[in-house]
Amino acid sequence: MNNTLKRILAAIVMMLIATGAGIGEYYGLHTVRILSVSVVFGMIIEFILAIIHSKKNKIPTKNNRIKFIIFFVLLITMLLSANYVGTRPWIMLLILMTISAADIGAWYFGRIFGGDKMWERISANKTWAGQIAGIMCGTGASVLYGLLGTDTFMPQLLWIGISVSLLSQYGDLTASWIKRNIGIKDFGNILPGHGGLLDRFDGWIYVLPLIWFVMI
Repeated sequence: MNNTLKRILAAIVMMLIATGAGIGEYYGLHTVRILSVSVVFGMIIEFILAIIHSKKNKIPTKNNRIKFIIFFVLLITMLLSANYVGTRPWIMLLILMTISAADIGAWYFGRIFGGDKMWERISANKTWAGQIAGIMCGTGASVLYGLLGTDTFMPQLLWIGISVSLLSQYGDLTASWIKRNIGIKDFGNILPGHGGLLDRFDGWIYVLPLIWFVMI
């Protein structure tokens, strides 16, 4: 089975899980909150295992240890955020739609247009053209979400879309930066073709705490 097919199958499974969570919410089971917290908890476990594995090969420098501690604090903050934001299923769906659209747009149009790299030493494939396209796609998905839900244009979703799309991409870059310091390609292999949970949901790193801060 080639990598593309693995990615497609993994994406279908994730969509089915998300659909199941939506059905559970319909019956009052709070499945979105449970799923969100479970995903972030899995991300934390992956990070800890990556650090343990890195110590078998080389003892991280003091500078690296500080980076890892800061990143771990970010993950814990994200766990608390997921526990709170997960109680608002419609907000979690908005975040997922926006981040997914931004991720796909940045990847697709970045490959088409190419151009200058953002931070080649951190992530060789990220370009400024891809970032701009990702923000546009994510913002479009955010506005569309409002139109589908209320049949009206909601201007505030423009700002939400821009903020979430931008922060999600920097969450991706942060995770790539940490992986480079650890010396690994992926945090895990639980999602064939995608890597681990942290590789797939790194866009949440800054987004969830921001949404939590706005909501409280």
